[in-house]
Amino acid sequence: MSIASANTNMRVPAGFRNLLEGLAREVLREQPTDVVAFAAQYFQKLLEQRAAGGTDPVAWGAMLED
Repeated sequence: MSIASANTNMRVPAGFRNLLEGLAREVLREQPTDVVAFAAQYFQKLLEQRAAGGTDPVAWGAMLED
């Protein structure tokens, strides 16, 4: 069975690449046994930092990409 694919151009949102690179760096550094749980904790910490008035990693990453 084959699935037809459309020729669509999908753009990665600004800052997304930088956000995923940060996660990949931490996964390689920590070597967690459960990567999915680690990623959930990592993103939760980023949300808490942003809510506390810290830097927004997505906005910061978007500035780097420009």
